[in-house]
Amino acid sequence: MTDKTEVSIVRGGTSKGVYILKKDLPEEIEERDQRILKIFGSPDIRQIDGLGGADILTSKVAIISKSTDNNADIDYLFGQVSIDTAYIDYKGNCGNISAGVGVYAIHKGLVAAMEPITTIRVRMVNTDKILTIRVPVSEREPQALGNYKIDGVPGTGAKISLDWSDFGGERTGNILPTKNPLDTIEIEGKVYHISIIDAGNLVLFLEGTELGLTGTESLSELSENKELLLKLEKLRGVVCYKLGLSSSPNLAKKQSPLTPLVSLINQSCSYEAINGGKILKQDTDVVSRVVVMGAFHKAHPVSGTIALGTASRIDGTVVNNNCKNTTREVISIGHPSGIIEAKIRVTKKEKKFKLDEAEVYRTARVIMDGFVYTN
Repeated sequence: MTDKTEVSIVRGGTSKGVYILKKDLPEEIEERDQRILKIFGSPDIRQIDGLGGADILTSKVAIISKSTDNNADIDYLFGQVSIDTAYIDYKGNCGNISAGVGVYAIHKGLVAAMEPITTIRVRMVNTDKILTIRVPVSEREPQALGNYKIDGVPGTGAKISLDWSDFGGERTGNILPTKNPLDTIEIEGKVYHISIIDAGNLVLFLEGTELGLTGTESLSELSENKELLLKLEKLRGVVCYKLGLSSSPNLAKKQSPLTPLVSLINQSCSYEAINGGKILKQDTDVVSRVVVMGAFHKAHPVSGTIALGTASRIDGTVVNNNCKNTTREVISIGHPSGIIEAKIRVTKKEKKFKLDEAEVYRTARVIMDGFVYTN
């Protein structure tokens, strides 16, 4: 029997995902996830029999519906669809895919289009937080054309605002899950300094120099370094276990494959981006290389950007110690495709940190609407 499901493919920021209305999927969770895996062609490293692009940045699903929360307009459940295993991780957020949620909601008539800017309150079902998205609108449709440029995407588009204010503690209940800005982990006889931040997404930050990295390495150099990736997964496994996300360090890859993300932090430096462009030392405050589900991100996750920006404002963290500007309103982060900026303001009250302001800008557009057939 062949199933037919109505879907849209939407580029959100530097990611691309399959967006599906909740009503068009089976209600039973196991049956729903089996349908989604078939839609993407997982598990298969090429995802040849589905819509997935055999890349962590294109193997993402957004399940959308009108919100059941009085404080929100839209409910958005994000899933990172594994490529080589039959698994979908719903434990984290994806900020880039979030950029497409507002565009998709207007496009599908789930919210009324208001010119020139439509403000949409989105409940992130994964973490039960409200994200405010502001989408430029023209002639009652999301505006695709514009002059805003984001590194990692060709051309320009309309500038979409993602407001993450009041996020923090989504997974662990605290922006600093261990209550320490700096911790240590020992594996294979070596001690590593780490910071764990839970804001936007749960992220493990490590000093690149402690792993022999300068920040100038190309993406291909990093991706081909299997020894480095194995070590990072071991470190991530220890953190997962300590935070109660896995029953043992060795089971982290199975029980919590998406979070925490891993960010390797280096001080600002000049290097060559994926497209051959030159990123200059003076144009960034810090350099970050992020690992998601065992692979290096080709750009920088928006949710990870929120966590990194938050860490930059907390004295003593790995990010704060390596960031040349920790007080300026906007932080500029160097990544493999260029630079991403975020407006961040953090306050501290009674020994607890609060994310008062967090804003990132993206572009997004609907690429296609149609039906996908699965067996």
